[in-house]
Amino acid sequence: MTDTPPDRLSIDPASSFFDVDVLRRGVGIRFRGVERRDVEEYCISEGWVRVQAGKTVGRNGKPLLLKLSGPVEAWFEQATEEPAAEA
Repeated sequence: MTDTPPDRLSIDPASSFFDVDVLRRGVGIRFRGVERRDVEEYCISEGWVRVQAGKTVGRNGKPLLLKLSGPVEAWFEQATEEPAAEA
């Protein structure tokens, strides 16, 4: 794995941008200069995040998401686990 998070990531298992290995490492998001913990999906190159619209759910029971535009920064919260070198 690299030290840069993917350009686009989602926490919804039904999404094609879902990646469990990346999510296990933890991804931090800064949107418009503020660190956010409520991001459901993001795209760095297009400059948007999706967040839940309160407790509102759609017809299929999934939460409704708002798409907010602005500068997005992402980073890994945990370093990669390097294998120990044997001496």
